[in-house]
Amino acid sequence: MKTYRFTEQFETVFDAAATLSRALNADALLVLLEGPIDWKRLQIHADGQKLLVAADFAAQVDGAQEAGLPTVVLKMPDAPTHEKLTQALLEAVADDILTAGAQVVAVYGGFEGGTIDSISLIHLDEHLGQLTSRDLRQLETRVPLDTLKTVVDMAVEIGREGREGKPVGTLFVVGDARKVLNSSHPVGFDPVKGYNRRERNLDDPRVREGIKEIAQLDGAIVVSADGYVEASARYIDAPADNITLPKGLGARHWAAAAISRKTNAVAVAVSESNGTVRIFQNGEVTLRIEPFRRPMKWKDFEYEPPPAE
Repeated sequence: MKTYRFTEQFETVFDAAATLSRALNADALLVLLEGPIDWKRLQIHADGQKLLVAADFAAQVDGAQEAGLPTVVLKMPDAPTHEKLTQALLEAVADDILTAGAQVVAVYGGFEGGTIDSISLIHLDEHLGQLTSRDLRQLETRVPLDTLKTVVDMAVEIGREGREGKPVGTLFVVGDARKVLNSSHPVGFDPVKGYNRRERNLDDPRVREGIKEIAQLDGAIVVSADGYVEASARYIDAPADNITLPKGLGARHWAAAAISRKTNAVAVAVSESNGTVRIFQNGEVTLRIEPFRRPMKWKDFEYEPPPAE
């Protein structure tokens, strides 16, 4: 495991971030690391700015809490950097380290692994919308945060990447699985039917990849609170009476709102048109996540030779 040293580059970048944080009166300075560092020295360079440390594994922030630094362990080693930053902020709000309207200066390695080289200014209002820490705690009590995070991560990847270069819209319904199944019926063939429980566990990366493939099918994917896929290709039967949604949202979002109001489940809908991920609870949107970008799609170069003379 890498241990960070206060190289000249690290010190220069971090000091610039701390200066920016002071100038903007930011609420916190977030550092995304891949290993421990001299925490006391980091605090000295922060010069009174509130520090938040995030990393993929607990060992990478060893000693930070003892030094008085709040930490977030992400468990997302293969995720893109921007998803790690978003998740770190989400969990910091959930743990009351930050407020939903905070302004944060983030320091991280954006171009080369193991090297701190980038600074970003993040307004949490833009990322978390109307979400509050109370909302997050409520979500966590109904569906364990680990399960919800796994599903939301998949949804964000689907929204950003699509499948095979094509936009994909889908709907996950997480928690209260028995009632959700009773409030829905099969659209057609269910690709997960017949698999044993171990083969439907979203902790397994292979299962997650398989679910991302079948997300292209019509109907909702039902996930239990403990992270097992119970069914897919389900048509939601819950009524959408007296539900109000923003203009432009289609049947998938109405179904998400309806099932989240009728049951204690949390619905996660991916918009096919723009990849936006919306989380529904109690019939309302509680979180909206915009994809950073869709991947560039390369096309074969078309060339017509000049006519022969």
